[in-house]
Amino acid sequence: MLKTDRLLLRPWRVAEAAVQREMWSERDPRVPPHRRIDADGRPSLAELEGGIRAHEPSSAGLLAVERKAVGDAVGYCGLVDSGRGAHEPELAFELLRRSRGQGYATEASWAVLDWARSSGYERLWASVWDWNTASRRVLEKVGFTEADREDTIHGTNLTTTRLL
Repeated sequence: MLKTDRLLLRPWRVAEAAVQREMWSERDPRVPPHRRIDADGRPSLAELEGGIRAHEPSSAGLLAVERKAVGDAVGYCGLVDSGRGAHEPELAFELLRRSRGQGYATEASWAVLDWARSSGYERLWASVWDWNTASRRVLEKVGFTEADREDTIHGTNLTTTRLL
């Protein structure tokens, strides 16, 4: 578990699968289809619950972001495989719309960066769509800089990096 002044970052609880589904349903239509709810309604709530059950609790991976004052999960933040080797993971975060604009993504990202540094990681990566200005601002605030751009059918994907 990671702690900040306002947040706890911890493993997901099965009962919070509805929060994950809400994030899937809120995603921008420009997000690639495999990251949005499909025409058959997948991933379903049951599938998301199964995914939470299947993951062993750890301090890595995508942790639930819980607001301490309220005790509710409002998104995730953590490290995922960047495809660049085990020692250079990718920072990932996403919040429910109603929780955005309050500094939670930045606060959670700092906690993950501090944990990554203390765990021996030397560099992190993060990918973001050029049209996602809010996430780009978070990455800038926590010290990521652009390393590459790739034009795709979904827009320009920016690859950013940060030394720890």
